[in-house]
Amino acid sequence: MLDCRVPPARTATVPAEASAETAAPAVPTRVRVEPESLRRAARIFRYLWPYRVRFGLAMGCLLTATSLGLAFPYLTGMLLDGAMTPVGGKPTGSIRSINQTALLLLASLAVQAFFSFFSSNWFNRCGERALVDLRRETFGRLVGFPMSFFGKRRVGELASRLTADLTVIQDTFTTTIPQFLRQTTLLTGGIVLIAVTSWRLSAVMISTFPVLILAAVLMGRRIRGYSRDAQDRLAEGGTVIEESLQGIANVKAFGNEQFELGRYSAHLESFLAVILKTARLRASLVSFIIFGVFGSIVLVFWYGARLMQAGELTFGELTRFILYTTFVGGSVASFAEVYSQVQKTLGATERVRELLDEPVEVDALKAVESAAGPRLRGEVQFEEVRFHYPSRPDVEVLRGLTLAARPGEKIALVGPSGAGKSTIVSLLLRFYEPSSGTIRLDGRPAQELTLPHLRQNLAIVPQEVLLFGGSIEENIRYGRPEAISEEVLAASRRALCDPFIRKLPQGYATLVGDRGIQLSGGQRQRIAIARALLKDPAILILDEATSALDTESEQLIQEALEVLLEGRTAFIIAHRLSTIRRADRIYVIEDGQVRESGNHEELMQKNEGSYRRLAEIQFGRHPATVD
Repeated sequence: MLDCRVPPARTATVPAEASAETAAPAVPTRVRVEPESLRRAARIFRYLWPYRVRFGLAMGCLLTATSLGLAFPYLTGMLLDGAMTPVGGKPTGSIRSINQTALLLLASLAVQAFFSFFSSNWFNRCGERALVDLRRETFGRLVGFPMSFFGKRRVGELASRLTADLTVIQDTFTTTIPQFLRQTTLLTGGIVLIAVTSWRLSAVMISTFPVLILAAVLMGRRIRGYSRDAQDRLAEGGTVIEESLQGIANVKAFGNEQFELGRYSAHLESFLAVILKTARLRASLVSFIIFGVFGSIVLVFWYGARLMQAGELTFGELTRFILYTTFVGGSVASFAEVYSQVQKTLGATERVRELLDEPVEVDALKAVESAAGPRLRGEVQFEEVRFHYPSRPDVEVLRGLTLAARPGEKIALVGPSGAGKSTIVSLLLRFYEPSSGTIRLDGRPAQELTLPHLRQNLAIVPQEVLLFGGSIEENIRYGRPEAISEEVLAASRRALCDPFIRKLPQGYATLVGDRGIQLSGGQRQRIAIARALLKDPAILILDEATSALDTESEQLIQEALEVLLEGRTAFIIAHRLSTIRRADRIYVIEDGQVRESGNHEELMQKNEGSYRRLAEIQFGRHPATVD
């Protein structure tokens, strides 16, 4: 039985003529915590709305558990006061009251643990579900963006938005929000309770806060600056890794392993220098905080001991005060981390929001419905089409180009590199829209067809076939994911794939490796043809499908292409004129315009024609013999 899994989504390739501008790498930016930035970031929280009931229960459990936590110092103080024995007297509390206080303390801890469990569990469940929804929508929009969008972005940057940025938002949903609520409750309740316990000790403790907070803020800013710098340098090193691994064949072919290691090492040394500065500053901050916090506690102990000696404070009250002080100090310290996390979240949500606000050409969630429609007959017309790529508005690639294909015709496009052949294909697929002019399909402007419906009727067999890292069957099935196993087998046989696939150890379940590295060029081409056969398009595009193959492989591919071309309109881009002699019509494209058109025999009769000149150059003999 064949495996019916569907392979991952396809990565579109920009045509050679595009020469898209290179975007700068994404640089983590520090977003100021302002009302407007908070309002924009709050849009991300709409993904929590479907889980609002459980999220609200989680907040209630959190507040209950935290409030019970505030009872711990109070009950501990009662327990100690009950056990204290005045000099020459009896204990102030009975054994029964001490036992009751201890049991009450244990009960409060048990209830606190109970509510903490549900709080943590529900926060994580809501956060993870919301992140799944956000990831799904973000990726759906990403694959729905037009080609012009991908021409201005780096793949690594886009991948980062789906990983690093969404991970930051995930931490906010599952950790930062609960942490903020917990610490706010502890801080507010702790300040109130220490004031009730002893207002004089409260004044002494609070007087130490400004110095600690000021030092933490000043040093924290420098640490954040160093941290951003370190992340930037680490990201630059990541770019070296990405480029080296993507071009590993070139690295090895030129023997540049040592050179790439040197490039990466330079970035690592730069990163290490910054991170060591950060480490020294963090160590200084930690040392100062330790000295300041414990110095404050010593000051409180000293003053509390004097109050106890004067009979104005009991030992239990002093213990209670110290515990509440610890709660308050811990809350104040944690707000620095919460603030840092909020800054990261604002930056991450800004970048993710840019993707969510970017207009899409295809809504991936509705693509199935919009793909419905009658099969096209395959009639194509380009009428005075002009076009320039968005990244190069000053360079017009097509200049009033006009051509036509009747249903079932085989149309060949020839001409020098950069003439606009691949651009014609890109416009036919509506990767881009013409600057002016009209493209008609079956007599209707292409814009009147939904993109899924139009592309459902087209298929392409490129020169460089992109195979996914899954099985051979998955790659063939990509032409029509809903196809049954028998249809996959039939397409494979018609494309002459079945014989070599059967010889593989795992047959159709054989993994092809990254980008199909386990298969030869001819085998990859035949799988691409099987994929197109399975799709059964009305219009077929062959983009130099045999130019990189040896003679034996080319012959097999030509046999498979003959089957594929039956009964459908075809646009064939070719530099080898031998592959297009039997085309119904040949268009010679030069400088974005049609210079000549006709079949092979007609064009060879033009003594000064471009096609004849190309034939003489390729075949190297008298044109009369070029048949």
